[in-house]
Amino acid sequence: MSATQTTTQTASTFAPDINLDGYDEEQARFMEERCILVDENDKAYGEGSKKQCHLMTEINKGLLHRAFSVFLFRPSDGRLLLQKRASEKITFPDMWTNTCCSHPLYIQSERIEEGQMGVRNAAIRKLEHELGIPVEQMKTDDFTFLTRIHYLAPSSGQWGEHEVDYIMFTALDVTLNINANEIGDHCYVSKAELEAMFEDPNCKMTPWFKLISRDLLYPWWDEMLAKSRALGWNPEKGTGRVNAHVLEGGDKVNDLIKMV
Repeated sequence: MSATQTTTQTASTFAPDINLDGYDEEQARFMEERCILVDENDKAYGEGSKKQCHLMTEINKGLLHRAFSVFLFRPSDGRLLLQKRASEKITFPDMWTNTCCSHPLYIQSERIEEGQMGVRNAAIRKLEHELGIPVEQMKTDDFTFLTRIHYLAPSSGQWGEHEVDYIMFTALDVTLNINANEIGDHCYVSKAELEAMFEDPNCKMTPWFKLISRDLLYPWWDEMLAKSRALGWNPEKGTGRVNAHVLEGGDKVNDLIKMV
């Protein structure tokens, strides 16, 4: 039996009996959302609860789901919006991470494969839910898809992540209305400021953000700013805008990068 067949069988028969009474009520409710199960080639084959997908007992059997990571930059100065995950979060609480990281759901609008449309729809939904960005300030084509990574990361003895993560950049002027149940703090940072955060032992970062930053983020960030300058962006003079679309069609867009 193949690894994919084994995972499919596990996903279809497993019903985790995990008591969430000790966790935040709203966060526990979100653990019943239905994630998209995928094989190691990112081929969708079914659904599983968010709780199921984040249990290390199931992750250790190979259960893998689809996710996304959005990096939102301020167009005027090219600074990146970070969030600190709320203390109420069940996985990776109180850790700094990129702008928004979550999962497309097993619903029609978020299962669309063509042009990553399902993931884009999910990103708009979660940016509104977590950061309060009005949906009218975002469109699906505002997001530049760059690549996918496959990674595994434990959060605690019980919980963790095992995802095929779609990485997307966008440069947008947005209005924030932070959901305190999701986000404990937020800030816009320059590349140098982010590097200093990573060097600070008191600043906890999510493992996927560490991986993306280590191998991918900084070169893309530099390239985006350099190409935006060539198109007229000049923060010293207050002219032009950072444009994430300058990164479209990059050399990793068709890759599925293994980080496990």
